[in-house]
Amino acid sequence: MAKIIFCVIALLFWAALIISFAIDRSRYRNCYLLFFALVSSIFALSFFTGDYQKPVLVILMNLMLLILLILPVFLICNGIVMIRREGFGLANLLSLALGLLIGLGEAATAAAVLIPAFAGREGELDGALYNVSAFSTIFSVTVIYVSFSFAVFMIYCVFLQIIPRKRDFDYVIIHGAGLLEGDRISKLLADRLDKAIEAIEVYHKDPTPPILIPSGGKGSDEKLSEAEAMEKYLLEKGIPAHMIIKEDKSATTYENLEFSKAIIDSFEGPKYTALVTSNYHVYRALRYCRKIKMKCVGIGSHVAFYYWPSALIREFIAVHSEKKHLIMFIVGWLLFVLPPVLSFFVK
Repeated sequence: MAKIIFCVIALLFWAALIISFAIDRSRYRNCYLLFFALVSSIFALSFFTGDYQKPVLVILMNLMLLILLILPVFLICNGIVMIRREGFGLANLLSLALGLLIGLGEAATAAAVLIPAFAGREGELDGALYNVSAFSTIFSVTVIYVSFSFAVFMIYCVFLQIIPRKRDFDYVIIHGAGLLEGDRISKLLADRLDKAIEAIEVYHKDPTPPILIPSGGKGSDEKLSEAEAMEKYLLEKGIPAHMIIKEDKSATTYENLEFSKAIIDSFEGPKYTALVTSNYHVYRALRYCRKIKMKCVGIGSHVAFYYWPSALIREFIAVHSEKKHLIMFIVGWLLFVLPPVLSFFVK
């Protein structure tokens, strides 16, 4: 009976995810639907291991615990590499900061468990020991909540990259990035351009070839617009000039999409659109697409592995800085932290 229940629960989560994903890939609910679909599927599949179900679940739980213990070490080491390669900027400290936060959270969790155990019965804690135990518990729960929220977000961002998609695009928007020395394409931007070319690799067989829209204006420290530099790169790669329309006025990601949409809307005919940006940035770009009512799919280009954690943390912070999601995040934290807080004040 339990097997049937878990299978039904897993199927319901997958069905909800598929429907929600088909309606809008940028909805935040998709992150949690995917997470619970995966977790319920693991439990459902464990029933098919027969007598080995309990050992399999124990192994999985221990594996998850091991990953959690290793995670702060990985993030701290990654943060050090990030600083060495990219410089000591605030954005480059995010991986290091999260690693330290999770490490302190794990230490606080240990303290919250061990203090009552070594001090005697739980009700006998008082004075400074009581305050330390209370703070450790609240801090531990807070870190667990933040880590869980980020993990759910990260899993969905990865999912967006591996989900199959139709290829016969009518328009492909390529997001710009800062130019080196004011006029040279950076590795990050070259990867975006190469990904766009890969996405339309069958264009020479297409009777109605897609239009590439390199999007990016001219910064104060740049000699030409990002769109112009991108156009030159595409031409050098063999893309015909008639397949390229520059958007060279935008200064932000939102404007990249808004101004590119205006170009697309000026044409008649089908408008199956893709946006190409770095893989960590796809989800937030899709959210902007929803705001301007532009239907499109996101394609993520490769970035250096050491760069990805800090970049994804930055995206997580940006999404949760939006008023609606900030309120939801705070409410969720209050509901999550309330039970342990009450346990200290309600006897």
